[in-house]
Amino acid sequence: MSHPRITPTARTGSTQDTPSARTHTGEPTPDTASTSIRPSLTDLRHHLTTHLDPPARTWLDHALDEAAAHPGLHGPISVWELRLAEAGRRCGPAHADAARVLILDAARAGTDALTRVYFQGTADERRAVLHALPHLVSGPGALPLIEDALRTNDTRLLSAAVGPYAARHLTAHAWRHAVLKCLFTGIPVDHVADLPRRSAGDGELARMLADYAAERTAAGRSVPEDLDRVLDLTESVTPAAPGTDHPHGKES
Repeated sequence: MSHPRITPTARTGSTQDTPSARTHTGEPTPDTASTSIRPSLTDLRHHLTTHLDPPARTWLDHALDEAAAHPGLHGPISVWELRLAEAGRRCGPAHADAARVLILDAARAGTDALTRVYFQGTADERRAVLHALPHLVSGPGALPLIEDALRTNDTRLLSAAVGPYAARHLTAHAWRHAVLKCLFTGIPVDHVADLPRRSAGDGELARMLADYAAERTAAGRSVPEDLDRVLDLTESVTPAAPGTDHPHGKES
């Protein structure tokens, strides 16, 4: 079933509501990388080795060695948790996310450790935890962290929350609302991992998008530029992966 397109006069861009959303995404990727490409841990390490100055590289090597030597949680705070707090000052804001993800990996941080860092850490540290989830947690046990981030209006946390971990584990209902949250806050849908597969053939998402566009138009407000793009994706059909009963995950 096709859906009506939003007319150009109704769309002046969602970034009018959140002007910084497109420039402060918090991705731990090189600045020139596409947001649809998620880097591996090897890619992150190579990028930092290439771009950090010698003192920062030396600090990072030492921090990773420390984390590997004393993994897991130890007392009120582990030594590698202290290094997470230092990463912004030592590596600079442009590289801090990637450095923190590598430290979490070296510390073999499991769900308990990631949860502690997330709820006790700064917004920067929370964002690093969200970026680390697809690398460090295989099952849905860390979903409460994603759900907490999706309740905020911090666009950098939201952008990190809709990464590969959310694509794998969020229920269809929660994932649809995450897509709407991105549109509402001005986060480009390029940041939503696996968007084409999870949107394909999703009539309920199409209905929600159409309702949202109608509400915005009735209120005299602009409709996000990406909304038609997601609507188009809902009209496509992507075969389910082998062994998957439903292409959009289990409803709850």
